[in-house]
Amino acid sequence: MTMMDRRVFAGALITLPLAGRAQPATSVKRLGYVAANTPSISDRFLAAFRQGLADHGWVEGRNVVIEARYADGQPDRVAPIVAEVVRAKVDVIVSASSATTHAAKAATQSIPIVMTASADALSEGLVDSLARPGGNVTGMTFLASPEIAGKQLQLLKEIAPAVSRVAVLSNPANRSHAAYARNLKARAVGVALQVVEVADPDQLERAFAAIVGARAGALLVLTDSMFVGLNRRIVDGAAQNRLPALYSQRAFVEAGGLMCYGPSLLDMSRRAATHVDKILRGEKPGDIPVEQPSKFEMVINLKTAKALGLSIPQSSLLRADEVLQ
Repeated sequence: MTMMDRRVFAGALITLPLAGRAQPATSVKRLGYVAANTPSISDRFLAAFRQGLADHGWVEGRNVVIEARYADGQPDRVAPIVAEVVRAKVDVIVSASSATTHAAKAATQSIPIVMTASADALSEGLVDSLARPGGNVTGMTFLASPEIAGKQLQLLKEIAPAVSRVAVLSNPANRSHAAYARNLKARAVGVALQVVEVADPDQLERAFAAIVGARAGALLVLTDSMFVGLNRRIVDGAAQNRLPALYSQRAFVEAGGLMCYGPSLLDMSRRAATHVDKILRGEKPGDIPVEQPSKFEMVINLKTAKALGLSIPQSSLLRADEVLQ
């Protein structure tokens, strides 16, 4: 072996292990992505998840395949789409809502499940603890911090200081809403709360009639996949009844809602890919801590504020991540 050959051989010994650590295994992994809503609502979050996967070296079409299924906002479609990905024997189920996570956990105890935006994994009984979830579920949890409830009420009072009664739109089928309503009531200083339940889209008009009848002056919409699917109807109902409304997700503000404050679901979707990466590399989901949001967003729609006759305080505008004109 010449001196040049020895250099080439030594260089190969040095670089090959590094390349091996930088790239995932060569076998193609299969992921089942299940979303409770339509592709038009859900695909932006799937795109963020794909970007998170790519950051870890998992590129769709090269070493990973994603089979996406959508319930199209129909609760009775959730279990069937989960059953489809379970039958497909995917390596990981990626769940984009509490509803799909509950369905996935009921359908399989062997396939790892990664939540991109479960509401409150602990109070919903999806995991044993955030630090050591146990079982086959891990990922991101949305409303684990009770301080969010107080912050949302504070923001509502800032933009509508004369309001003394706030209606809270809740879905009784959502297992996180009861705990969140308790958090709201514990932090409701100087304001009365009226919890109005909507378990079915057909109940929405009746709910707004109850809100107006009780003389609520503002509306707080709890995070829920069904409510996201109804975002335009909810926003229209708030506008027709001249209710300042605060939402947890920007989809409502983009549909004409007044204001949102809550965790960035796009950021959570991207971060969930880290959990998937760990599982695909051999870690057990029950040993991977569930993570809480680290990025929050506040968006204000000034056109809607003007239509409601509201003057948004300068302090609120300065804190907003985005102001829609």
